[in-house]
Order: sequence, then C-alpha cells, then structure tokens
Amino acid sequence: MEKKYFYTEAMTVGYQGVPLIHNIKIHISRGEILTMIGPNGAGKSTILKSIARQLNLLGGMVYLDNRDLTKMPGNELAQKMAVVFTERIRSEMMTCEDIVATGRYPYTGKFGILSKADRKVIAEAMEMVHMTELRNQDFMKISDGQRQRVMLARAICQEPEIILLDEPTSYLDVKYKLEFMTILQEMTRTKKLSVIMSLHELDLAERISDRILCVHENYVEKFGPPEEIFVPGYISHLFEMTAGSFEEGSGLVELEAPQGAPEVFVIAGAGTGRSIFRRLQRKGIPFAVGILYENDLDYPTAKALAVKVLSAGPFEAISEEQIKSAKDWMDQCPEVICCRDSFGVWDQANARLSEYAKQCGKLKVYP
Repeated sequence: MEKKYFYTEAMTVGYQGVPLIHNIKIHISRGEILTMIGPNGAGKSTILKSIARQLNLLGGMVYLDNRDLTKMPGNELAQKMAVVFTERIRSEMMTCEDIVATGRYPYTGKFGILSKADRKVIAEAMEMVHMTELRNQDFMKISDGQRQRVMLARAICQEPEIILLDEPTSYLDVKYKLEFMTILQEMTRTKKLSVIMSLHELDLAERISDRILCVHENYVEKFGPPEEIFVPGYISHLFEMTAGSFEEGSGLVELEAPQGAPEVFVIAGAGTGRSIFRRLQRKGIPFAVGILYENDLDYPTAKALAVKVLSAGPFEAISEEQIKSAKDWMDQCPEVICCRDSFGVWDQANARLSEYAKQCGKLKVYP
C-alpha cells in the first residue's frame, strides 16, 4: 500500500480562537484527489485555509510528506503546495500572463528574474487551461470565469506536489469545467499531483474523487471513497434536502414531483421518457409510468417525478398481474403518452399496453 502523503491528526480549525470543527482526520496518498462536500457554511473553506496556513490551527497536527506542515519554511511550502481560493487578488496594471508568472516566484530567488525555462512553464500552463489568447489582457478587465482559468494556470505553473482548490469550477461553464477536471485528473496520474478541494457539483465529486470528506453541521460526518458516500438517502441527509431529490446512483437532481391523482400515463423505457417526465413536472401535471425495468435509464427520473411507477426487477418476466395493474392505472388517466416507436423482444408487455391505450382512444405518441 502506498504511504500517506498528506494526513491530519485530530485537527481542530476555527476563527479567532473559536473552534468550528474538531477532530478532523483525513489522509491521501500521492496522486489522489480528496474532495470536500457539504452545505454552505459547514466549514469546508475553513479547513482549506487552515491547511494552507492562512488560519492558525486550534489543535492537532497536519503532515505533508511526513513533515509537520506548520513548521515548514514558507518558500519550501510554496514549492510543494499551490492554492486557488475564491478571494480576489490585487492586480493593478497586471496582465493575465503577469498573474500566471507569479506562480514561478518560489523558484526565482530574491530578485524574481524569470528564466527561459520559467517562461516555458508559464506558456505551457496557460495553454493547458486554454487562456493563451488572454495573455496580454488586463487581469481586472476579463470575466470571472476567465479569471478563474488564469488562477488555475498560476497554480499549475507553480508545479506543486499538492494543490488546494476552493470551488475551482464556480465560474466555469460546462466546457471548461470538464476540461479542467480532465487536466487535474491527468496531472494526478502523470505527475502524482495530490489534490484537496471543495466542490458543489456532486456529480463531478463522485466521478473524480478518490476520497470524499463530508462536513455536516460543523463536524466531519463521513470520510471514505465515493462508493461509501453516494449511498441511497445519504446526500439528501447531508444537505438536509426538503424539496426535490438527488439520486445517488445516477447523480441526477430532480425538482419536486407534482402531487395529486395521475392525469397522464406514460409508456417509456431505454431513456425515451425523461424529457416527457420533466415536461409534465414543469407543467405541474401528475403522472404514472410503467412498466419499467428497475435498471432502465428512465427509472431514476420516473421514481423521482411520477406519482406511481410500475416496475419489474432486471431481466424479470413481466406477469399478467403486472400488466393488469398497469391497465388499471391507465383507466384512471384521461391520456396515455407512448415515448416508444418500437418494442424489443423483452418489452412486449409495453407493446400490449400501447395497443390497449390505442383501443381506448387515449394514446398520444411522442416524439
């Protein structure tokens, strides 16, 4: 087993001598990504700032490469650790390239003179986050999303062993979110970069993280690999969700389901029904769905939004009793929507339901 590169022992963090979170025990090895998730105000940023030595520890120890991080000389720490937080930096009259270049200062000596090798690293970092075209622009005159990319390039330019990121994707559109996460993951694989970050995007956290730290009501509630965190019901508990739902298996977030007796019965399957389910939800129309296999692409969304889901276990034969039950629900609905234009060998029950709806004069076919 690879030894721990970063770990804490009973770390306590807070502000102005007032403890906020006690007994924090976390660890990662080289090349691993640790992501912190939890509600706003739970203390994720406080943990990051304490690790970065922007806040004094109120108890416990933090070790980096088996050395007490609090006693490491500042210049050495700057060569090992890069930080990208949400605070704005003072950058009057500085271009984007000037900002990125500050990531090389731990290596330049007291005169701060950049070598050709430094310039090459700066150029590569800018290219990596697709900001080369911004190099000569005033840092204060670009968008928030562009500034975030510049700060990410600055951290990469620092060539750290570990990087701390506080909501690094906050101002990035989906294209740059995915590109940055891909870059981050590639650096953990090829350069053994270790990462500690906070994220609000739970789907990204689940996909990219080796370990996840859950902060809830000012204490660490869970710490472990994603498969131990994203279990049914836990994310709703962690964020104290009172409306809508989060489906851990698929990472889908859905708004609250319409209430009342179903007005529409939907025949779906193979991912054909999700857009219809959401269209009905937006209009506030309660609906029933069936018959779906529980491993079908449509099932998580149907479960979240439908008043009633008639389902069968994966690869189970659908019984006559289940078909009769579906017809009974159909009879209660003024309209039936069929999202399918064909039915496979294993889906003949739904073909029969579609034909039944047609005979009843209720069938509408989408798209």
